[in-house]
Amino acid sequence: MRTTRRFHISAVAQTQSLTKEDVVKEDDPSNNVSDAIFSKLGINLHHRPNHPLCILKEAIYEYFEGREPGKFQKFDKEPPVVTVKANFDEVLVPANHISRSYNDTYYVNKETVLRCHTSAHQAQKLREGHSHFLLTGDVYRRDAIDATHYPVFHQMEGVKVFSNDEWVDAGLSSVNYIEKDLKECLEGLARHLFGDVQMRWCDCYFPFTDPSFELEIFFNGKWLEVLGCGVMERQILRNTGRPDDRAWAFGLGLERLAMVLFDIPDIRLFWTDDKRFTEQFSAGELRQKFKPFSKYPPCYKDIAFWVNDHFTENNFCELVRGEAGDLVEEVQLIDEFTNKKTGRTSNCFRITYRSMERSLTNEEIDAIQEKVREQTASKLKVELR
Repeated sequence: MRTTRRFHISAVAQTQSLTKEDVVKEDDPSNNVSDAIFSKLGINLHHRPNHPLCILKEAIYEYFEGREPGKFQKFDKEPPVVTVKANFDEVLVPANHISRSYNDTYYVNKETVLRCHTSAHQAQKLREGHSHFLLTGDVYRRDAIDATHYPVFHQMEGVKVFSNDEWVDAGLSSVNYIEKDLKECLEGLARHLFGDVQMRWCDCYFPFTDPSFELEIFFNGKWLEVLGCGVMERQILRNTGRPDDRAWAFGLGLERLAMVLFDIPDIRLFWTDDKRFTEQFSAGELRQKFKPFSKYPPCYKDIAFWVNDHFTENNFCELVRGEAGDLVEEVQLIDEFTNKKTGRTSNCFRITYRSMERSLTNEEIDAIQEKVREQTASKLKVELR
């Protein structure tokens, strides 16, 4: 009997209860959501008071409350299943942008996805009339497998809207006024989280802001990207019924910052229920450092195959994740060559299996590896070597 988990989404304007069968549609060729990914929906690590992600979220809330008391509304319960329109179109992601591909995004069907950024709710909140808000949630992306990448992570979106009077009274253009406020605000946030650190601004590109920037800090001997931000594209404001307003927006990854702040070496640890991890952290304590506990030995397995024109590494990683879950620590391409006679290309991947909670047996890893081999041949249509 298949188990189901019920949770609530608001895809357009209505809320309905969905089961696993509503999200994992094996008979729909446009659906690429696996059972493993579905199992993460509704866990909401950012709601757990003693969890590093929640501690960081609350520290950011504290900063904004201190800077502009009572101004910023906080949202952290928005449903992760959204329309393609909300996830891409309404934040001006081009139709040919790589992030729209099935290789990068989890599609429930052609019109619905698991959000790949919290910006998916930006237009909705602007239409509702909100002018200052922080929105936190779990986001989903098909990605590599290593210590810093996971298909589910958490973001915070920040938006502040300005009216014409504000920049006119200051004697500045709207862009200069908003850019100045944005940079002062986020430099203060960086100091609040990391202390008195050296910072630098880098010009970059985002579809939804212009100009766009990344803030980097010099921390623990190296430059670290903290967040991306910029002056919101006017088209977004026009489309949401606010043609005379201007705004700034930023987005940051909670895991990325928490791994640095708390010295957490493996992103999978955020998902563990092992008390040796969970009991190390306390609400309100931002300066706690993770104390490593016994690391269980890894198990390495290699798999080689002739690739085809449709093969992508993300698809392979997704397949491995589906069979091994959080027992897979890393998938690494260790060899690639092309046969000069046939023109065929062979890839060899090394899969590192390691549990964070126990020693693995050869028998269970051999069984998982055999399933990986079978699924790689049947689903990816490649020839094993």
